[in-house]
Amino acid sequence: MRALISVSDKTGIFELAQALHGLGVALISTGGTAKLLAEAGLPVTEVAEVTSFPEMLDGRVKTLHPKVHGGLLARRDLPEHMAALKTHGIETIDLLVVNLYPFEATVARPGCTLDDAIENIDIGGPAMVRSAAKNWKDVAVLTDAAQYAAVIEELRTSGRLSDKTRFALSVAAFNRISQYDGAISDYLSSISFEEGVSVPTRSEFPGQANGRFVKLQDLRYGENPHQTAAFYRDLFPAPGSLVTARQLQGKELSYNNIADADAAWECVKSFEAPACVIVKHANPCGVAVGRDALESYSKAFQTDPTSAFGGIIAFNRPVDKAAAEAVSKQFVEVLMAPSYSAEALAIFQAKANVRVLEIALPPGGVTAWDQGLNLTDIKRIGSGLLMQSADNHVLSRTDLKVVTKKQPTEQQLDDLLFAWKVAKFVKSNAIVFCKGGMTMGVGAGQMSRLDSARIASIKAGHAQLSLADTAVASDAFFPFRDGLDVVVDAGASCVIQPGGSMRDQEVIDAADERGVVMVTTGVRHFRH
Repeated sequence: MRALISVSDKTGIFELAQALHGLGVALISTGGTAKLLAEAGLPVTEVAEVTSFPEMLDGRVKTLHPKVHGGLLARRDLPEHMAALKTHGIETIDLLVVNLYPFEATVARPGCTLDDAIENIDIGGPAMVRSAAKNWKDVAVLTDAAQYAAVIEELRTSGRLSDKTRFALSVAAFNRISQYDGAISDYLSSISFEEGVSVPTRSEFPGQANGRFVKLQDLRYGENPHQTAAFYRDLFPAPGSLVTARQLQGKELSYNNIADADAAWECVKSFEAPACVIVKHANPCGVAVGRDALESYSKAFQTDPTSAFGGIIAFNRPVDKAAAEAVSKQFVEVLMAPSYSAEALAIFQAKANVRVLEIALPPGGVTAWDQGLNLTDIKRIGSGLLMQSADNHVLSRTDLKVVTKKQPTEQQLDDLLFAWKVAKFVKSNAIVFCKGGMTMGVGAGQMSRLDSARIASIKAGHAQLSLADTAVASDAFFPFRDGLDVVVDAGASCVIQPGGSMRDQEVIDAADERGVVMVTTGVRHFRH
């Protein structure tokens, strides 16, 4: 048995080669890897000796040779293939170990030049990987150090690799080549070539979009039982994102569970204070901050207890016994938090169907919530995609423009900023009443902003919450004064909205007439 090793990343390669040698496998390798193995005392034959042709062009050509690809591609079950190898003095290669030039890491570096990128496009590596992966019935191909230990264990136990293992390695190899080629295409089609410019300008959106996602699991069905579905993650998921969650207990997650859980988690991550978000059908129906998990949950639940039934609950702080006892009194589909106390987990174990997820916050905790955000949003349309930069805008007090005669108090500014943060996660048209760090009424997803405002006040009435002196956020401008009149009639004393309407002055005059504060942000938060 012969193994050809040619790796850029040397992680674990000595241990692998040592184990292969111990199993009687003959080692072949390329320049740097061969030198490393030889210096470690392992017998290794350089590829140049096998091909009788030296590496050339600064290493650009070293494995592109019939004695390499013939040894990888020959089918052992075809006599004519084996006869051709004998005629040309080619020996078979049974195991290929390759990882590719670090193209993705190179182009991710600030200041990467086009020359740097081009020199890190691997040619011989992908060619060998494709040859070995195509001939998976006879050749095993390793493209990731994470595969080494299992392969060695199977060789030690069985003396060979099973068809199932070799096929799985082949699939992984073709996936890696697809990822690699996709990264090259993304980069090259995103740059603007200019004569004499070493560091090219990159477009946010490449000329060809090559999505690279890894399936985490098949789902029982999609949004509805007649639809099929699966759950995928980014090739390199951001820390603190839902796809990094660990399920501690409960039923299998459904398509709708995952979609709603993502909405809840992204919202709760945006708060630095202890917070709780309850989501139902992709909309927050209760959001609050408090001293701890219990207080934030109690306030969030109070917003709309009816809608919270069967909802998705997310915390940005550990869940302790007190919070768990409160949550366990309600019917909840999914619960998310950075961690849970042992007492809290014991309480939830009594409700075996509740899906309990543990999600580590990004490095830096709640103050670094923006580290785990998507950079782009994608929406599928008929035979195409819409791509946009993600709505990651963060509003600060200095961004606010007071447009009314009446000035906001410090408490009103706090409530306005809280309401604005929640409105960003509510489906448009969105109207959100807030006070004292909690939502008081949420109107979402209506065709008319007036109807959203009315629904928000109706929700507050159902929960027996007073909207007196509340702050209201509108995700887009009020096109007429009627929307403002509705929220003020309901009890609002201050309003935050983007501004930008042709009738802004009419709406501002109405706010002055009604004696309320109005601030504008200059930023809209549509969410469809």
